[in-house]
Amino acid sequence: MKPVEFVRQLSAVRFEHTFNPYADQCAVHDLPDAAQKRATALSAILDATCKVEIDSLWIGRDLGYRGGRRTGLALTDDVHVTAHAHRWNVALTRHTGGLPVSERTASVIWGMLDQITVPVFLWNVFPLHPHAPGNPFTNRLHNVRERRAGEEILSQLVALLRPKRIIALGNDADKAARRFAETSRVIKARHPSYGGQTEFLRQMGDAYGVVEKRLL
Repeated sequence: MKPVEFVRQLSAVRFEHTFNPYADQCAVHDLPDAAQKRATALSAILDATCKVEIDSLWIGRDLGYRGGRRTGLALTDDVHVTAHAHRWNVALTRHTGGLPVSERTASVIWGMLDQITVPVFLWNVFPLHPHAPGNPFTNRLHNVRERRAGEEILSQLVALLRPKRIIALGNDADKAARRFAETSRVIKARHPSYGGQTEFLRQMGDAYGVVEKRLL
């Protein structure tokens, strides 16, 4: 499967009480044609990944309303969208108006990625933004049907990228990642949210040989 086909299929995924950043337009925050631009940006990044050997695929849980809902990039908020694009030599600007919005998880993730030079791709078990009914600017855990769809998409992504190892951030990601243990080494790591930042930094420091004093 080619990246453009992968993104086309991803754009067609629909579930109730979810936001698909590659097809849906947020009436409150998005700039014109934001959905199409997010889809184009993801395709360009995937094209770049197919030209290199991917060391790691980091998997989170869902897109968040302060992060991936706005950027279309997993574990990435407005503040770090340029850094994300720069890692793949892709030109990319924000798709939302107003001041850039930060997300705590994204800040921790990118604080670590700034110290890692090997190719790392970011994704989620469920690649859309699930929210509470009637309140699009909330986060909720994906349900069983959404998880099944997300795992099928994840399977296609792993086949496309063929990463050496998968870093599963938290229990939900670890359960999904174990499906690919025969083709990629799976490392379970603490998710950096909800008090897990210190443990996450230590584990990633060990996994990538980052000197501990640089994490402080």
